[in-house]
Amino acid sequence: MTQPICLAGHPREPTAPPGWQPAGTHATFMGLKLFDVLVAFAGLSLLLLAGMTLRQRLRWLRALGIPEALVAGLLGLLVGPFGPWSIFPDAVYRVWSQTPGVLISLVFATLFLGQQLPSPRVIWNRAAGQTAFGMVLGFGQYLVGALLVLAVLQPLFGTDPLMAALIEVGFEGGHGTAAGMGPTFTELGLPSGETLGLAMATVGVLTAVLLGSTLVVIGRSRRWLSQGGSEAGSSASATPLMRTGDGDPMSADERLAMETAAGTVESGQAESMTIDALTVNVALAGGAVGLGILLKAGLTQMGGLTGGEGTARLLAAIPVFPLAMVGGLIVQVLLQRSRQTRLVSPVAQASIGSLAMDLLITAAMASLNLPLLEENWLPFALLAAAGLTWNVCAFLWLAPRIFGDHWFERGIADFGQGTGVTATGLLLLRMADPFGRSRAMEAFSFKQLLFEPFLGGGLVTALSPLLIVSWGLPRFSMVALLLTLASLLLGLRLGRQRQRS
Repeated sequence: MTQPICLAGHPREPTAPPGWQPAGTHATFMGLKLFDVLVAFAGLSLLLLAGMTLRQRLRWLRALGIPEALVAGLLGLLVGPFGPWSIFPDAVYRVWSQTPGVLISLVFATLFLGQQLPSPRVIWNRAAGQTAFGMVLGFGQYLVGALLVLAVLQPLFGTDPLMAALIEVGFEGGHGTAAGMGPTFTELGLPSGETLGLAMATVGVLTAVLLGSTLVVIGRSRRWLSQGGSEAGSSASATPLMRTGDGDPMSADERLAMETAAGTVESGQAESMTIDALTVNVALAGGAVGLGILLKAGLTQMGGLTGGEGTARLLAAIPVFPLAMVGGLIVQVLLQRSRQTRLVSPVAQASIGSLAMDLLITAAMASLNLPLLEENWLPFALLAAAGLTWNVCAFLWLAPRIFGDHWFERGIADFGQGTGVTATGLLLLRMADPFGRSRAMEAFSFKQLLFEPFLGGGLVTALSPLLIVSWGLPRFSMVALLLTLASLLLGLRLGRQRQRS
C-alpha cells in the first residue's frame, strides 16, 4: 500500500481525528469507547420497549396521552446516574447526556423535508389567527418569566436571569428543545438549564392533559363547543393527517401501504423503500443538518469580523437545531424548484424524525441531573405556576376575542401545544371536536409553517438566552412586552375582520 508522501518526499504517518485511538472493540473517539456507545444505544432501546409495554398495559397512561418515550425516560431515571438502581457504567451515562444535543438537529432537519410548501398567501389566509394566538402565548411566556425573575426571584433568591426563558423553552419547546438548549445554557453560565427545562417540559405535558381535559369538560357543560356542522365530510377535509381508528398516528408501514394502494407510490419505489429510498431520505436529512452547521459557522465568523471576539463567542452559543430546520427548508425548496420531490418521502422523513425524537426524550430524561433541580426547586415551581396561569388566562380571555368562530376548539389546540407538546394539542382538539366540525385541525396544521421557525424551538427560542445575556433582563422584558402586545393587537384585528365577514 502506498504511504502518504509529504512535500519533502518522505513518507509521513496518516493523521487521525483528535481523540481517536483504534484498538478493536475498545476504540475511542473524543474520549468515549465505541463499545460504550453501542451499550448506550442498546440500553435506550430496552427502555423504549419497556415504556411501550408499560403504556400498553396501563390504560390510564394512554388516556392521559403520555408518549412511550416519556414513559421510557421516567423508567430510565430509576436506572440513571442519579437513580436508586444505577446499573450502567459512567461512560454510558455520558453518551446519554450528549445524545439529545445531536439528535435534536436531526429532528428539526426533517420538519419541512417532504412537505409540499404552499404559497405564503394560502398559509396566511388559513392560519393567520391561529398563528397570532400562538405568538401571544409564546411571547407572553417570555414576558411572564422575565417579569417574575426581575421583580421577585432575582431579589429574593438571586436567580440567574437566564431562567426567564425556561417557561417558553419547556412549555412551547418541549423535551427535545429543552435538551437541545442544554449546551447553550451551560455556555452562558446556567449549567442547570437543561435539567430545569426538561423538568418544565414534563410538568407542561402532565398539566396540559389534566387542565386541558378539565377545560373540555367545562366547555362542553357551558356549550362553548361547536354544535352544528355535519359529522361526515368536514372531518375528512379538515384533518390533513392520516390516522387510525383509535386516534393514534399511523405507522410508516401503514401509511406506505395506503399510499401504494391509492397509487401515490409506485410499486417499484415501495419495494425499495426500506433500502434505497430510506437511504436517500437519511442523506437528505443529513445534508440539511450539514447546511445548518455551515450556517452556524458562517454566522460565527461574520460576528467575529464585525463585532469582535466577544460577539463571536456569543454567536457560537447558538444551537445548531434551528439552523438545521432552515437547512431542511432550503433543501425542500431546491427539490421543488428542480422538480425532484420524488426523492424525498414525507413518510420516511416523519419516521426519521420520530426515531430521533424518541431516542432523544428517553436519553434526556434518563440522564436528568436531579440534584440541580433540587437546588432550584422553589424558583422553578413559581415559574411553572406563573406559566400555567398565563396559558389558562390567555385561553379563556383572549381566544374568544381572537377567533371569530369555534374559539374553543381553535384555542384548546394551541393551549395544548403551548403547555405540552403538539401531540397534546391534537389530543385535546380531538376530545373537543372528535368529528372535525370546526375545521380547527386545518388551521392548526398550517399554523406550524408560520410558527415553528420562530417559537417553540425555532430561532427566537434559540436566541432568547443570548438576548438575555447581551441585552440584560430589563430590556429583554420590554421587547417581550412589545412583541406580546403586537401579536395581541394583530389577533384582535383579525378576529374583528372575521366577525364582519
